[in-house]
Amino acid sequence: MSVRTTAEVIDRFNRAFTDREAGLLPELVSEDCVMESVQPAPRGERVSGGEGCTAWWTALVEDTASQFTPQEVIVAGDRATILWTYRFGEGPDQWVRGVNVMRVTDGRIVEALGFSKTAGEVPLAAEPDAA
Repeated sequence: MSVRTTAEVIDRFNRAFTDREAGLLPELVSEDCVMESVQPAPRGERVSGGEGCTAWWTALVEDTASQFTPQEVIVAGDRATILWTYRFGEGPDQWVRGVNVMRVTDGRIVEALGFSKTAGEVPLAAEPDAA
């Protein structure tokens, strides 16, 4: 197999989700991959290792009650940013926007950090004392 570019790897990764083809994932994920999901908030779940990351993403691909849809992909060298929406139900409020920050080395994903808008309030920094 020739080494794929970052753009090619991320395109195939996204296609695994949009086409529900989990079989595309194993060849894209490095043995030392580290993934941080968006849930549970606020820090997300950390998964290490190729098998663990592939299993986690496979479960998401095969979850027919949800749909991950890439909106835009930005590639810069070994980095890629995927802006996406994730629908987890049928109602108008059953979706969330997010972003994955990915790193690819030697044609495989080595890092995937997920971030999303979350439900509930996030405490704001305290306002400075009025003097």
